[in-house]
Amino acid sequence: MQRRLLSASFGAVFAILPVEGAQAQTVQELQAQIDELKATIAEMKAAQKGKPSPGPTPTPPASVAVASTPTAAPTAVPAAPRVEQPPVAVAVAAKPAKPHWYDRIGVRGYTQLRFNEIISGDRRAPDGVSRLRSVGDGGIGDDTNFTFRRIRLILQGDLSDRVSFYFQPDFANSVANQSGGERREGFVQLRDAYVDTFLDRDKRFRLRFGQSKVPYGWENMQSSSNRLTLDRSDGINSAVPGERDIGVIAYYTPPQVERVWKRLEDDGQKLFGNYGAFGVGVFNGQGINRTETNDGVMTVAMATWPFALDGLGGAFDGQVLELGGAVLRNGIQPEVRSGGTSDIVYREERGGIHAILYPQPLGFQAEWNWGRGPEYDVSRQAIRSLPLNGGYVQTMARVRRSPVGPFMPYARWQYYRGGWKALTNAPRLETNEVEFGVEFQPVSALELTLAYAHMERREGDERRMGRAEGDVIRTQLQWNY
Repeated sequence: MQRRLLSASFGAVFAILPVEGAQAQTVQELQAQIDELKATIAEMKAAQKGKPSPGPTPTPPASVAVASTPTAAPTAVPAAPRVEQPPVAVAVAAKPAKPHWYDRIGVRGYTQLRFNEIISGDRRAPDGVSRLRSVGDGGIGDDTNFTFRRIRLILQGDLSDRVSFYFQPDFANSVANQSGGERREGFVQLRDAYVDTFLDRDKRFRLRFGQSKVPYGWENMQSSSNRLTLDRSDGINSAVPGERDIGVIAYYTPPQVERVWKRLEDDGQKLFGNYGAFGVGVFNGQGINRTETNDGVMTVAMATWPFALDGLGGAFDGQVLELGGAVLRNGIQPEVRSGGTSDIVYREERGGIHAILYPQPLGFQAEWNWGRGPEYDVSRQAIRSLPLNGGYVQTMARVRRSPVGPFMPYARWQYYRGGWKALTNAPRLETNEVEFGVEFQPVSALELTLAYAHMERREGDERRMGRAEGDVIRTQLQWNY
């Protein structure tokens, strides 16, 4: 660019100064021509940049006579180009878009695939004699391979600042009494459908309406996706088989309890769920997805409190011990073998306690309950309200890091003597079982549980007598989404 400008400048000089008259020009005339040349160069530079440039200062022609007294000729200085200021943008705060209803809804779930094998014992038995079976796992049987224990899809969200909902179906239920008595698998059943209304700004006091878990038993309240053992114990689960019913509950969680639970949740502990430290509720009492058959209601109350043991120092640093209990009162009409439900309303009263020392790294868990409820009396060939008792004792450890990822080994003993009201004629169960297992979690989305159990059980059928005994290997793969 500069080379082209110099060439043009020299061309202008030769055009202005004739060769033959160059020596005859005065100093003033030369100065005027230089000024004109400077102006021309400035104009060419401005034109190259796309900016207007002031024209050259007019000078008298060379032929005009100049006064003999020398005077300084004015020097033409090019004016600085005018800088155009860009328009100033005025920022206007955009009004936040109103969230859509679907922005408040979350979707999650989990699936449990099991494989069970009876490796020894009473896989089969003659008519009238108990076989090795479990009311908690229909996949324990003579000719079973893979089964889906649960396929859950959960929708939950906030309808407003103080109202939230929860909806959960299960796609892994079976229907019996089909053609030839054969079961059909993969049916959908409603598990949860409730709404929470929070009565305070901090959301510590809530009312829950709909079908939800009955607050009786710590293990019953704990989600199956979060529980360490494969199934709930017979003794505690016999109070509310299926864990749910339709009703209204009031929950309250004090701030100090909320802080301890939040600490345990952040540590990755297996808690018992989003429930209060205190709960009181009324329910139909007939059981999950069953039509109510009387005007009475089931009343339940539960309390649980976690104690941080850090103040004891030493081995108790970081440990939390949770203690609590529950009571239940109900009137129920079980299904009977002749069809329909019993005409008699049977009294059911229970009380239970629980204790959990969260594994850091060793833990302990136990529950027990006592009372009375409906049970088929073989001697009288009728259902009666009879005494019951049962529960479990469990120990577990937590290994946070290993070559195979985090894992938790456990050992549990469970015991129960009493009726199972959810089955036809409320048969008596006699359970005495020892189970050893380990849960691996190579990634957060996958959990693999391997378990061995030595079982001694009376089958849940009042027409079969005695107790079956045997050894069972069980495996479960759970994936979370």
